[in-house]
Amino acid sequence: MDLEIPQSVKVWSQFFHPVLMWVLLAISFYALYLGIQIRRTRSAAGEEKKELIKGKFNTKHYQIGSLLLALMVTGAIGGMAVTYINNGKLFVGPHLLAGLGMTAIIAISASLSPLMQKG
Repeated sequence: MDLEIPQSVKVWSQFFHPVLMWVLLAISFYALYLGIQIRRTRSAAGEEKKELIKGKFNTKHYQIGSLLLALMVTGAIGGMAVTYINNGKLFVGPHLLAGLGMTAIIAISASLSPLMQKG
């Protein structure tokens, strides 16, 4: 079965990957910020701790992590699909291996999130 994709879709689909990578980087830094705030909350005392608890950083961190996982996995699969559609094959090289490695690492960290929530 030969599914012909319009040329305009082939061209514009290539721009999705770099945009997604910038979005993932921004989300990762926000998740890092939330994680640091969680650590500050755990070590704080008194009024400072009460103020930090109001931020609900642990819930936000968990939700942002879930979004990051979903975007990274779908982005990896989508990137491989676009490469295959445009070229008829995947190029096994550092870029593909780094992307698959990042996807594996974030999937493993997601599987360990119940342990991380305990502190």
